[in-house]
Order: sequence, then C-alpha cells, then structure tokens
Amino acid sequence: MSDDERAMNYGKEQVAVYRTYAEPLEGVRTIPESAFDGRENVLFGAEVRMQVEGESFLPSFSEADNSMVIATDSMKNFILHQAGEYDGATLEGFLEFVGSRFLDTYDHVEAVELSATELPFDPRPVPTDDGFEPSELVYRVSENESGYGEVRLDRGDDRIAEGRSGMTDLQLVKVRGSSFTDFVQDEYTSLPEREDRTLYIGLDIYWSYEDPTDALGADPEEYVPAEQVRDIAHVLFEETYSNSIQDLIYRIGERILERYPQLAEVEFEAQNRTWLEVGDDHEGDAAVLREPPRPTGFQQFSMDRSDLEGSA
Repeated sequence: MSDDERAMNYGKEQVAVYRTYAEPLEGVRTIPESAFDGRENVLFGAEVRMQVEGESFLPSFSEADNSMVIATDSMKNFILHQAGEYDGATLEGFLEFVGSRFLDTYDHVEAVELSATELPFDPRPVPTDDGFEPSELVYRVSENESGYGEVRLDRGDDRIAEGRSGMTDLQLVKVRGSSFTDFVQDEYTSLPEREDRTLYIGLDIYWSYEDPTDALGADPEEYVPAEQVRDIAHVLFEETYSNSIQDLIYRIGERILERYPQLAEVEFEAQNRTWLEVGDDHEGDAAVLREPPRPTGFQQFSMDRSDLEGSA
C-alpha cells in the first residue's frame, strides 16, 4: 500500500471544555426568518475531537517506536489550555485557533483535524422591575439542538484546507400541513397514503463556505450562525405544505442558499420519527398518537448554488 493510500492517524475525542465570559458574538447580519443577532458567550462549551496525521507516526505502528508520539492526554490538555487563550467568539474559530497552535508547537505533525459539538446553555428567566428577563448568572444545560464545526489544517501558508459548520439534532414536530402520497404501490407496500399527517423529524444541517475562513467569524457579517439556520428550518416547516421530507429539506436548502451567498453547499441528514395514529374515531382535528416502531427512515441530500440557479 502506498503512503498516499494508507490510513494513518490518531487522536483524542470527547474532550469537554467550558469557558466563561468568552468574547461575545456581535455584528452578525440579521435575516427575516430569525431574531438572532448575536450571543453573549457567557458560557462557551464544546465537546472536541482532535485527529493528527504525519509520516513520522508510522514507526509507532510498524516498529513500536513511540519517540514521535504525542500522548492523547497531552492533546486533551493542549485543547483545554487553548480555551483560555482564545479571544474569538465562534466554535469554528476556536477549532482553527487550537489547530494552528498545535501545528506551531509540533513541527512533525503534517495535518490536524478538529471537530466539535457545542454544549449549549440557556439563561433562565428571572423577575425584574420590567417583567421577566434572562438571568446573567443562572443557566440550564440545554438538551436541544447543538451547533457543530470542523476544520482541517495542513502545514503551509494557507493552513485551512477545508471546513464545515452545522446544526445537529434539531427535532421538529408539525401537527398538520404535511402529507405523503403518490409513492410506489406494489406487493410490498403496507403503508397507507396520508393526506395530512403529524410529522416529526430529526434534522442535521451542515454548510460549507466558498471561503473557509469566513467560518471563523473574524468578519461577523460573513459568518452564518447556527441559530439562524435553525430558525430558517422552523419557518420553512411552518410555511411549507410538503408532500415528503425530501420536499421539505429541499425548500429549507433553497432558503439557506438564498440568505447566505457566501455559502457553497448545504447538506442534510433527516430522520423520519413520525408518530402513528391510534384509531380514527376522534372528533375534529384531535388524534391519539404513538411512537413508531423501528426501523427508522432517513434522507440524505446535498445542494449547491447550481440548485438555486435552477429554481430561478
């Protein structure tokens, strides 16, 4: 096997890091679908994965020679230390900062990949003279959707080789206004057509920039906040009478590309978690629903600017 074909890397994952009073994210461009215009970053949390590559690591596999191996525990400590040094405001910027510092520190490392899932926190509302306001001190751990980022840095002048941002584990339920009809009917079909159904989906959305450095947030107007992408998904789910999950995610992708001309591509992975109706003898719009059995359907789809041009 040639060195170009060989898989050879190692690293550390599930590194949970928390930072208080990080730099606020300010100056982002607002969009009609979202009220999000920035975040305070009083609590900045992430679960990080680091992977390193380089020919100098081959002897550790082939000859049991650890002389060039950076312990993964040291990687963990490096990530934690850099969280205190980082003066930016975005998850992607933090990953680039860690990766660039790592390449500066270990000159035998040829490339480093970092990814992270945001560990979100929500300020709790507290009473004030003007009604309830978000607390500046007390937060709850959020179990909702999370921002996501990944970057790959190679040794060289233009270190960022590629990157991707995202919003993961978005779960949405629409009580009516979705259908699933006109699909293939044959001897294997047991699913009835549904003209109007309660639709429950899980959704991961990823996007990449024409210029990967825009993901770092140095120019906030070119940065795409995950919160705004989440809100686009909410709004399109509400606006669209969809005939499938495929139809829905295509409409969401069109809107994302329309709102952000700096993006090159949008990717989706959706899961169909739709509840099943129990009986049909309920009055009006009322229905009793139950969890669906396994297995679960899914959809994967990617779009770029050519799809947007085709819809014009």
